[in-house]
Parts: sequence; structure tokens; C-alpha cells
Amino acid sequence: MTEQNFDPKAATPFLCSRGHPGWLGLTYSDHGPDWVELELPWREDLIGDDGMRVLASGPILSLMDMASGLAIWRKMDAFQAIATLDLRVDYVRPAREGAHVFGRSQCYRVTRSAAFVRGLAHDGDTEDPVAHIQAVFMKIGGETRELPDG
Repeated sequence: MTEQNFDPKAATPFLCSRGHPGWLGLTYSDHGPDWVELELPWREDLIGDDGMRVLASGPILSLMDMASGLAIWRKMDAFQAIATLDLRVDYVRPAREGAHVFGRSQCYRVTRSAAFVRGLAHDGDTEDPVAHIQAVFMKIGGETRELPDG
């Protein structure tokens, strides 16, 4: 078995404890060799429409962007600078009232200068997704970084 340099389970508490991901409360859920799943908890202040009491689309977009970045780093097995170039979200239905939303992104191709990702957001059933995503990220040159502990 080869040594894993980028561990999403270990990196997520650091990466999602600050800034916007920290404010949203994103947490680690699961990962594989080329995919990562994060969880966005339902909160009253993230409601998009008072009449429906479901999470707004913006936090779901942020969830998928962060899960996509982690999936890219997992696939590359390195923490390098990347930037979102294009992130398309197709909302299929609203999340269920009071439900946490999970975002699973898979990095299916990495080239010299770009990484390609697809994924879905769901509220407990991957067969009944809330949204699908397709994205392209730019790899920014430079050295691989070490994540601080904690």
C-alpha cells in the first residue's frame, strides 16, 4: 500500500474551521481515492425561502465547491493551490425541510493545468439528489504545501 500524502479526513477540520466553510459549519463525511463527501448542517439562518424552510442554494454551492477542491487534492494526493474556473450547478429539487445536505464530488481527470470534477448534493439519498455539479479548476503553479496540525 502506498503512503497517502493528502488525507481529507485529517485536512477537513483545519480547512473547514475558518472563513466561509467554517461559518457554514461544513464537516467531513467520507472519501475515496478520487472523491470526497462533506456535510452541510441545516440551520435556521441558512433558509432561502421562509415559506419553504429549506437550505438556500448559496450554501449548497459553497458546499460543492469545497468538496470539489478536497476531491482534487485527494486525486492529486497533494495540497496545491487551485482556483475554481467554472462551476455549474443544476438544482433538481429543494432539500427536504430540516435536512442536512451532503456534497459528494469526484475528480475524474487531472491535467498539467486543470482538474475536472463532477458530483451531487443529496439530503440522505444519493438516488434522489438535490443537485448535480460539473466543474473545472485551474491548477496554480508552485510547490506543494503542508497543512498545519489542528
